[in-house]
Amino acid sequence: MEYIDIVTKDGKPTGKSELKSIIHKKGYYHHTSHLWLYTDEGNILISQRSANKTICPLMWDVSVAGHIDAGETPEQGIIRETKEEIGLTISSNELKKIGVFECFQSYENGIIDNEFHNTYIAALQVPISELIPQQEEVEALKMVSIDEFQSLITNIKDNGNHFVPSNKSYYEFVLQMIKKHINL
Repeated sequence: MEYIDIVTKDGKPTGKSELKSIIHKKGYYHHTSHLWLYTDEGNILISQRSANKTICPLMWDVSVAGHIDAGETPEQGIIRETKEEIGLTISSNELKKIGVFECFQSYENGIIDNEFHNTYIAALQVPISELIPQQEEVEALKMVSIDEFQSLITNIKDNGNHFVPSNKSYYEFVLQMIKKHINL
């Protein structure tokens, strides 16, 4: 049973929490955490969502993402999710928060997903071969170059199952922050 804190449309705590399934059914506002991992050589880790996911199955997207459990901070949430989803232990001093982004979307399957993405970037310190994808969450992992990432954004409507078109400005901002952080 996954309980998540409900927030206002401005992202402020309400003091209430609810089951994830209810939150998505009723469209309650809530927080998630995202982590984009990159290498100093200018590669970015993207993950393919499991075929079993109810939202955007098999879509390639953020390195790690997940809902923040009730009572958890965004930072605690992403540290936990990173360990669960790709088997990587990361510490808070490795995380650089780049912002909180609204992502309010409804899906044909009836899910109303009103999320605030608490977004972090961090350097990937191990080879991708050492990462262990969690089968229920992650179908596959791959590294893409800065140029490939830019191309995926530029061609977002035609790039198959990479990235959610409505989030284009979010991906552009993430790319700029990673480039700035590795001085590209």
